Amino acid sequence: MFRLLLLVVVQTMFLTGGQVLLKQAMLQLPKFSWSWDYFKAVLTDWWLLGCGASFGVATVLWLYILRHFPFSQAYPLTAIGYVFGVVAAILIFGETVTAWRWLGVALIVLGCLFVMR
Repeated sequence: MFRLLLLVVVQTMFLTGGQVLLKQAMLQLPKFSWSWDYFKAVLTDWWLLGCGASFGVATVLWLYILRHFPFSQAYPLTAIGYVFGVVAAILIFGETVTAWRWLGVALIVLGCLFVMR
């Protein structure tokens, strides 16, 4: 069970990292337009390239997890990604997280503990 948890944590960290890179890209890219300049900016954006790489690694890890562990245990544990997302929102984007959101994070962690039992 510890091996599954470790793999899911790493996999969800890559997923969260990809989301953070995607958010960074959206903050940097110019306003959308149907122009070659816009699509050239998208295709050469390092944030988006990092996002794709991060999602690619997460996908390969997920394929391994699906092959070797029960889906009913593995899939619910991916909710840990929401916890990483809240932490990233605070540390990287400087967002404020309310007590209600922290309660939701605590419930997610509690649910993951139940799934692991």
